[in-house]
Amino acid sequence: MLHAPTALIPWLDPQTIIGAAGPWALLVVCFIVFAETGLLVGFLLPGDTLLIIAGLLTHTSNVFGLNIWVVALLIALSAFVGGEVGYLIGHKGGPRVFERKESGLFSKKNVERTNAFFERFGGLTVILARFVPIVRTFAPVAAGVGHMPWRRYSLYNLIGAMIWGFGLTMIGYLIAYIPWVSNFVVAYIDLILLVAVGGTAAVTLWHYFFERYKARKAEASGEDVVTDAEEAQELTLDAAVFNRAPDLDGDGRH
Repeated sequence: MLHAPTALIPWLDPQTIIGAAGPWALLVVCFIVFAETGLLVGFLLPGDTLLIIAGLLTHTSNVFGLNIWVVALLIALSAFVGGEVGYLIGHKGGPRVFERKESGLFSKKNVERTNAFFERFGGLTVILARFVPIVRTFAPVAAGVGHMPWRRYSLYNLIGAMIWGFGLTMIGYLIAYIPWVSNFVVAYIDLILLVAVGGTAAVTLWHYFFERYKARKAEASGEDVVTDAEEAQELTLDAAVFNRAPDLDGDGRH
């Protein structure tokens, strides 16, 4: 038997969301997770917070209408597939992927930052990058461009997807077992959803326009903001990098 929404903002009431979106709500979450590592524009999207909130709401309001194990596994699968697509883009596209003008959607510095992770942690970067915004978007592509052995990459990609996608979702679910957290979420579910949606949109837009502003400022000052073929080739990692042991203490020794 249906009853009127009790949330302060009716259209953000969990029952309203479930009734209106049904299984599409989980599909949206999975697409965002996929895009973060499968598309070069994915670094604009939310990641860690989204997974924890997804797990938390699965416990308190069953917002997706599915068991937490199914939700967590589907999110992990989306992360894995995204990583595979990112690798494929880099592998097939080669250094040409890095040939473009600086904009709010691409930055040579983002690639260089990702390359620095590979230089320090070797192949383990594929796993560790899951927990580092921006790097988790460019790591699969950088591995593909550098022709990291696919089987090794896929193994690391699977491990990373499970630890990050499955793990953080389950952490969010377990957090809800803390009474005061669960009570707070149930009482203020509408505000939590509002902050999650509004905050995500605000951060994404800020990041996009800030990156565009920096690119335009650099161009106006006469800086070279176009990555040509030669510069793109220099961004390609040497295959030996993927075989290095990690430099965990940062002393330059592997």
